[in-house]
Amino acid sequence: MYKVLFVIIFLIISFEKNELLSNSVLENSINNKYRSEKNKKRDIYRNPYETLSFFEVSSEKKILEIIPGRGWYTEILSNYMNGSKNFYVLMYEKPEIDYLKKIQNEYLKFFSKNEDKFGEINDIYFDDNFNIIHEANYFDLALTFRNTHNWLKIGKAEKAFKSINRVLKKGGILGVVQHREFEDAQENFLKGYVKEKFLIKLIEEQGFKLIKNSEVNSNTRDLKNYEKGVWTLPPRLVDGAKDKYLSIGESDRMTLKFRKL
Repeated sequence: MYKVLFVIIFLIISFEKNELLSNSVLENSINNKYRSEKNKKRDIYRNPYETLSFFEVSSEKKILEIIPGRGWYTEILSNYMNGSKNFYVLMYEKPEIDYLKKIQNEYLKFFSKNEDKFGEINDIYFDDNFNIIHEANYFDLALTFRNTHNWLKIGKAEKAFKSINRVLKKGGILGVVQHREFEDAQENFLKGYVKEKFLIKLIEEQGFKLIKNSEVNSNTRDLKNYEKGVWTLPPRLVDGAKDKYLSIGESDRMTLKFRKL
């Protein structure tokens, strides 16, 4: 009896130590000296430590960051995953918009030039039909930050999430952060904002099940009634850096964790 109790206590302590080690590594990656100061200043809105912990990141997992933009999260994830050979990014094979093409080219150039600082990044691609050019059932974790409104706008959201489902292992996790619309709004998605219940239903219809949602990236100050949409708020500030927008901060965001069925 005492031996069994000792083993249980030992396992609990070992687990807690491993958790602390893992969290310490993540914290160090968030604070890594190669991150730009401009990006670090946005941690207060994007809560990378809490968000990535919620999504259960681990260097032992094969992780896919989807459409990384200018690489705000890549600066953290690539450092965290450095040496694991398990970090991949998904981009567009042929971006249709010049703006996206420019951002993607700058991203690839920057992280290729700074591989000694951030580590190796494996790039894979969406083809013209939003099929992911990669083997199925490969990744343990896929992460998408504020991409869904773009896919909805062009009518490709269902296809995108179905393709993501294909490359995830059974039981793999999908983490989603997205600008959140009020549930009583007339439209399911508009000007960058998306209704949470609508999005959950759409993603679950592509072979996922919601495990949990988090309010870590919520912002009750966001009025969501701006003529130029979510881009009125930081960091874009399309109407200028006015005090009323700066005082709100970045948008109210849903943070959703799904599992592949």
